[in-house]
Amino acid sequence: MDDGTDASKQTSRLVEVTLDERSIGRNTPDVEHERKVAIFDLIEENHFELPGKAAGPYTLQLSIAENRLVFAVGDADAGPITSFMLSLSPFRRLVKDYFLVCESYYEAIKTAPPSRIEALDMGRRGLHDEGSRLLTERLAGKIEVDFDTARRLFTLICALHWKG
Repeated sequence: MDDGTDASKQTSRLVEVTLDERSIGRNTPDVEHERKVAIFDLIEENHFELPGKAAGPYTLQLSIAENRLVFAVGDADAGPITSFMLSLSPFRRLVKDYFLVCESYYEAIKTAPPSRIEALDMGRRGLHDEGSRLLTERLAGKIEVDFDTARRLFTLICALHWKG
């Protein structure tokens, strides 16, 4: 885990994140925007560490293959370090619910009263938090991340699924 030193902050982090274009369908401008913001925010500030593996900084490519989430982790020059898959089954309900709430939220911001928008946003954030906790649990022993990094990664997992 990050010990807070400057050296640790330089090595326990992602410097590039890409999504496999074959895993992504065409998306709405809202989804594209959310994806770009999540990648930008993730690169700007993150904690990402491979326990027992080569030190970072790291690159990450996310993709979906055979109904599994693929994490391909490389060094700063994208040279391969490790790759592993996570089953998407534990995320299905959360991702589906998150999509439904997001679609309602994007519709509501056009015409709904502020109280409705706020309620949908709270629901959206709650599902996002739940997905982030689940991702952190599923990554245990493979990748150490902080909560904010897990949140941004969950956004990208959703972006891989959202074939609007």
